[in-house]
Amino acid sequence: MTPTITLENVSRRYGRLSALDEVCLRADAGETVALVGHNGAGKTTLMKLILGLIRPTAGTVRVLGEDPAGRHGARVRKRLGFLPESVAFHAAMTGTELLAFYARLKNAPLKANREILHRVGLTEAADRRVGTYSKGMRQRLGLAQALIGEPGILLLDEPTSGLDPDSRRQVYETIAELRGRGALVLLSTHALTEIEREVDRVAMLYRGRLIAAGDVATLRRRAPIPVRLRLTVRHCTTQRVLDAVSAWATVLARDPEHLDLAVDPAHRADVIHALDALREVIEDVEIESPGLEALYRHLTRGDGS
Repeated sequence: MTPTITLENVSRRYGRLSALDEVCLRADAGETVALVGHNGAGKTTLMKLILGLIRPTAGTVRVLGEDPAGRHGARVRKRLGFLPESVAFHAAMTGTELLAFYARLKNAPLKANREILHRVGLTEAADRRVGTYSKGMRQRLGLAQALIGEPGILLLDEPTSGLDPDSRRQVYETIAELRGRGALVLLSTHALTEIEREVDRVAMLYRGRLIAAGDVATLRRRAPIPVRLRLTVRHCTTQRVLDAVSAWATVLARDPEHLDLAVDPAHRADVIHALDALREVIEDVEIESPGLEALYRHLTRGDGS
C-alpha cells in the first residue's frame, strides 16, 4: 500500500539557514501524528513542503504518491485540509458565508456546511459576523474550513491555540472521529502534555533535524529517564522503606510519611518487588512515567541531540 505521506532525506535551506536537514518520515491513513519542537525547529516548513507551497532543496516529498509541488499538486491539495497557526478571516462575513466561500473554492457541497459548523461548536454563531467572534471561535472556524470536503489528510498547525478546555476536548474528539474514518491527521503543537494521549505517534524536530519518532512508549525506551515514585507510608517508616530500595532508587523528597523516589526504568521491577514485601507499612504508591515534555528536554540536551 502506498503511504499517505513520505519524506525521504528531505532538506530545505534558505541561503545559509537550514530549516530542515535530511528528514525521513512516513505517515499512513488512519493515524494521528504530532510534530513537536521549539519555535524554528522546522515544523511549519515541513507542513509547507507537504502542501506543495515550497520545494525541498534536497530529497523527495510524496503525498498520496504524488509530488505536491508538481504538475498534479492541485489535485493532491483537494484531498487535504489545512488549518494554519494564525487564521485571518473577513470580519464582515458570517460563519455561514465564509464556509460557503471556501466550499465553492473546493467544489464541495454547501449542504454539508451546517453539519461542519455543528461539529466544531459554532451552530449558534453561524449567522453572526466573524468580526464578533472570540479568538477561540475564529480558531474553531478555521478548523471548520479545514474539514470541508471530508479531506483524507488534515494538516493542523497549533489547532488548540486560544481554546478553552471544553473546546480543546471538542477538537480532539473531532480528530479521533476523522482518524476513525481513515483520515491521516498531522498536527503541529507546543502543547506536549495535552497531546500525549491524543496521538498515535510523535515526531520530534530539533534545529531542523528529526531526532526521534514513534509512540510514547518507544520514545521512553529511547530516553531512559528515571520513573518517579511517590509513596505514602506509615508514620516514621520511611527509613525501613529506603533500606529496602536504596540500591535502585534516589531520594527526591522525604518527610515522616512520604517518599519521592527516582528509579531507573531498568530497575523499576526490582523496586516494585521490594515494595511488595513491605505492604504492611506502605499505604499508597503513585508511579509517574516521564511525559513528552521531559522526553523532549532529554533528547535535545547537548549529549542527546
